[in-house]
Amino acid sequence: MKQYHPASIQEIRLKDCFFSNRIRTNNDVTLPANVRKCRETGRVDAFRLNWKPGMPNQPHIFWDSDFAKVIEGMSLSLMLYPDPEREKELDEFVDLILSAQQKDGYLNTHFTVVEPEKRWKNLSSAHELYCAGHLMEAAVAHYKATGKRKFVDCMARYADYIAEVFGRNPGQKRGYPGHQEIELALCKLAEVTGNRKYSDLAAYFINERGQSPNYFETVEHAGSENNQADRPIREMQKLRGHSVRALYYLSGAADVAAKTGDSSLFEACERLWNNVVNQNMYITGGVGSSCDGEAFTTDYNLPNDTAYAESCASIALVLFADRMLNLTGDSRYADVMETALYNGAISGLSLDGDKFFYANPLENDDQMFEHGQQRRKRQPWFDCSCCPTNYCRFLPQIAAFACSVSDDCLAINIPAASSGNVTLKNGFLQFELSGSYPYDGAGTLKIQEASGECSIALRIPGWCRDWAISLNGESVSAVPEKGYVRMRHAWKKGDCIEWNFEMPVRVLHANPRVSADIGRAAILRGPLVYALESVDNSVPLELIRLKKGTAFSLKPATDLPEGTLAISGNAMIQADTDQLYFEGELALSPGRFTAIPSALWQNRGDSSMRIWIPEAE
Repeated sequence: MKQYHPASIQEIRLKDCFFSNRIRTNNDVTLPANVRKCRETGRVDAFRLNWKPGMPNQPHIFWDSDFAKVIEGMSLSLMLYPDPEREKELDEFVDLILSAQQKDGYLNTHFTVVEPEKRWKNLSSAHELYCAGHLMEAAVAHYKATGKRKFVDCMARYADYIAEVFGRNPGQKRGYPGHQEIELALCKLAEVTGNRKYSDLAAYFINERGQSPNYFETVEHAGSENNQADRPIREMQKLRGHSVRALYYLSGAADVAAKTGDSSLFEACERLWNNVVNQNMYITGGVGSSCDGEAFTTDYNLPNDTAYAESCASIALVLFADRMLNLTGDSRYADVMETALYNGAISGLSLDGDKFFYANPLENDDQMFEHGQQRRKRQPWFDCSCCPTNYCRFLPQIAAFACSVSDDCLAINIPAASSGNVTLKNGFLQFELSGSYPYDGAGTLKIQEASGECSIALRIPGWCRDWAISLNGESVSAVPEKGYVRMRHAWKKGDCIEWNFEMPVRVLHANPRVSADIGRAAILRGPLVYALESVDNSVPLELIRLKKGTAFSLKPATDLPEGTLAISGNAMIQADTDQLYFEGELALSPGRFTAIPSALWQNRGDSSMRIWIPEAE
């Protein structure tokens, strides 16, 4: 069933103006900052298993997952930036984790030293299997980065033990994780070990979830809707409940469908994908509109100022989109993946690399907003720091989303400037891709070295209406197939593909069922969603009205990374008033506005922001 797989992060090296510096900053700043926080808060020392009642830093039920994501990030970044000192520190952390494994294979700090009598007693909300999954992903990354098997062998032992505990055989628990994630991790473990037993266990967790009798409801007397366990996946028509759990669940389901060829499981993934992106996704690629349960709620319920849109949820959407893209080769999945990458998924991380948003509202005013964990200022850490630690492992993977590979085809999903050295079944391609994407739609791919005949498929972005492609100076007139223009050639040094994707400023409106955006518009250019920020505008943002039909101009953004373009245009400025209610209409006067890429807001000091702007004639 699977058509492509992501290129390795060692095969594609980004050199673009948007992500490449941030990947380096992750290595130099974000990872060390998260390591320090894990040490300070006790997340590292928890694996020493020496905590006793009355001592500080009692190991929490999800701490193992936080540290595991940092370990995974260190491993992935090591593949990009070899560093003997980091590898030494990484190996010390791995040895510490291995020392905490129990004789039967079990590995969880909280339930080993805090509540050993409650092992596997609270699957719905205690995160045991979730923590196991992140440890497995870390082990796979460590093995790929270093070639050392000790961590992956440790986690294989843990997976063997879990396979003994859970299943449909007599004496086994017919349970499944409360917080999904282990499903995709088990598929990764199966791939590097060659042991199908682990992907079979993933398939069990996917297929058993929500079956009757319902494990959470009958055994644990817990609710099941918020963690998508109220019905089997094949019976779900809409995605509801906790957004991160839901999208990790679908990512794991897509992996299982790919490994087994299960068409009914793939159809469920596709149906739920459509519900997410067509009725429940913010224009930024943010998902999960409610802070109550961090959840999907009802179709078209997409408030702006109270949007939750957790950073982890947008990251999970990228992971799901990437899987569906590689399963199908269909660019509509790349369109959403790109939207989330350039907007909702990266907005939670500051440009300097050590401050984070947990939630990502689409509008913030001058009042400090602290509902749940939403704050107008990025924070260096949270009590629940799933998002900061998730960025550690997400940033090093971004190059792998840009390109996909099949036996005889290189697919350019996102034409970000990069160098590549990709091995195919019948040869290899070494190339340089240049351009200023996402601020310019023109680009060039030059072959440095190549062997064998193969295809290069270039995606036509869903936002692009006019485009041109040439190969060695000759126009390419091929009709896009699933959104990609495919060029087959016996490639040789000096071959050159050039393209130009017209990138005008676009004004979008929301479905009228999205009540928060009635009478408002959003400004986009290429894959970027733009936002007004108070730093660039001299009047309160709530007084700015986008003038219909205005002409837009581009200019370098102030105090943002080199190459960043701002958009300006004519606005109508509404008169202010101290009256709460009044008769008639407030006067409008001509003015101007400036907008910047929404993911870059609040990197220049405290500020207000809004994406959806009221319109005026």
